[in-house]
Amino acid sequence: MFNRLKMTVAALALSAGTAFAAQDSITIGMVLEPPNLDPTAGAAAAIDEVVYANVFEGLTRFGPDGSVNPALAESWDISDDGLTYTFHLHDGVKFHDGTDMNADDVVFSLNRAHAEDSTNAQKALFAGIESVTAVDPLTVEIKLSTPNGSFPFNMAWGDAVIVGEESVANEATNPVGTGPFKFANWVQGDRVELVRNDAYWGDAPALASATFKFISDPNAAFAAMMAGDVDAFPNFPAPETLEQFKADPRFNVIVGSTEGETILAMNNKSSPLDNVKVREAIAHAINRQEIIDGAMFGYGTPIGTHFAPHNPAYVDLTGMSAYDPELSKKLLAEAGQEGLKLRLMLPPPTYARRGGEIIASQLRAVGIETEISNLEWAQWIEQVFKGKDFDLTIVSHTEPMDINIYARPDYYFQYDSADFQALMDKLNLTTDPDARKAILGEAQTMIAKDYVNGYLFQLAKTGVANAKIQGLWENSPTQANDLTGVSWTD
Repeated sequence: MFNRLKMTVAALALSAGTAFAAQDSITIGMVLEPPNLDPTAGAAAAIDEVVYANVFEGLTRFGPDGSVNPALAESWDISDDGLTYTFHLHDGVKFHDGTDMNADDVVFSLNRAHAEDSTNAQKALFAGIESVTAVDPLTVEIKLSTPNGSFPFNMAWGDAVIVGEESVANEATNPVGTGPFKFANWVQGDRVELVRNDAYWGDAPALASATFKFISDPNAAFAAMMAGDVDAFPNFPAPETLEQFKADPRFNVIVGSTEGETILAMNNKSSPLDNVKVREAIAHAINRQEIIDGAMFGYGTPIGTHFAPHNPAYVDLTGMSAYDPELSKKLLAEAGQEGLKLRLMLPPPTYARRGGEIIASQLRAVGIETEISNLEWAQWIEQVFKGKDFDLTIVSHTEPMDINIYARPDYYFQYDSADFQALMDKLNLTTDPDARKAILGEAQTMIAKDYVNGYLFQLAKTGVANAKIQGLWENSPTQANDLTGVSWTD
């Protein structure tokens, strides 16, 4: 009996120890699988959702509140003329392959990003760089062609992370960064696995390992959460089930905001959308709240311009494009465009597919017929984003504070305004926070008055997590599942 009791106690202790050990790992659900794992050579948000702040780091980084904080650079100085930034790097930083990270790697990474043949998806972030110089192993001097008060902000993007020349050729499938987690495995079509970097230069994360599990079907995502196969789903694809999770004490429902301006994008160079009256008519045909309720089950904040409502510089311009179907019909008649038919191209996300059906109905009510095409992401990228072969499309722009895309005439919605481009140039030359806020307000108003796109809603961040998990981001100031502060409670 005594021996059997000892065995039982030992078994319980082993079981408890195993359960305790499991609490330093986490499985994160994601809707989309990244096409590769190199944030410096791909536009897909899913790349950063896996590697940002976890595997790769930049000179600066975004905090959970959207602030720009030190990362590989512990501090930086700005010259009086605003043309020279001097970054002071942390000492003792190593890449996951054991090589040192120093000023030479910063020079290599930034020169690669702004090179003529760069494949960086956000090459515009680096356009003003004139030279990058390693002053010493821990000091980098960056000279700009014109002052840019947004430069530390630009360096916080996932596209600006620092990579090693020794490993850069294989980053897409075997990413080697400086972050608190190392890449371990990628089972394509299923999951990516990370493990803790025990040689990390900064504060060690509480988690020993993390798995990113790809589940695109909303019903499967719900089942995985309920079964405990997934510990957290930071961007949960089935908002209609959130009330059920709220009623279950095993879970926390985490609702916040994202940088995702969800828009009905219009091809500004394609007739008749090159006529501002037609674009305004479409804007007034849209009932934003009906879309938020019908496509997002009430989760989302109406917007009237391309700017996040949680940003201090936001201007509420929803009244400028208020739902007014009679005005819409009047504008179409004035433009000679009664009986209009337009092509509506929809990418895979549920906000686009569900929202597209609602918008098609709203446009039909004012006399505009739509031909809907449901595209996969690869098709959407080729035909809409690159080919500009579309009339209307719905997409969430999840990059942080990206109103400057309206200064790019070759961008997919093809808005070409010299006044707006001059305004963005002025913003880049301005470092005073209040002056920058005023310019951003003017920019928001300009694109709203030009009815460049139909501004629908700010994408909500609706997440579900095991109630014992703490430290997940409530908001998404960038496309990331930052695990550096995540842990389990008892």
